[in-house]
Amino acid sequence: MTDLGQRFWSKVDQTGNCWEWHGGKDSCGYGRFRVGETKKGAHRLSYEEAFGTIPDGMCVDHICHNPGCVNPGHLRLATHKQNMENKLGAYSNSKSGVRGVSWNAWSKKWAATVKHNGKVRHLGYFATVPEAEAVVLEARLELFTHNDADRRVTA
Repeated sequence: MTDLGQRFWSKVDQTGNCWEWHGGKDSCGYGRFRVGETKKGAHRLSYEEAFGTIPDGMCVDHICHNPGCVNPGHLRLATHKQNMENKLGAYSNSKSGVRGVSWNAWSKKWAATVKHNGKVRHLGYFATVPEAEAVVLEARLELFTHNDADRRVTA
């Protein structure tokens, strides 16, 4: 193993299912590793060591939804769109706690929407969050290919 490899893996706890990065992290919890003068994503370096070069324009998606994980078995290539499809949970400013469900003051109901291929699809207004959530989930299952959380896929 190279000195760089030894330095990298010395910052990883491989005892659990997710291999946790214990070096520097960014504000979102992604591991950062210095290579020369450049800081690189630890998960990207782990992926490259296991599988080879990451093609231009591709992301490395955490199947496990853990940004601190560098287990190559939990990483896959994805386009930016596919990576965003695999988002877990609602956005931090959500009033409903459900991604794609928001309160509509005009109708006084919960609005269900899904963003796909740059367009917002309005799915209707609903009296309850669970009703709107069911419609949003159905739409994501139909439209998305990498929404593992919706499909209950785990790493």
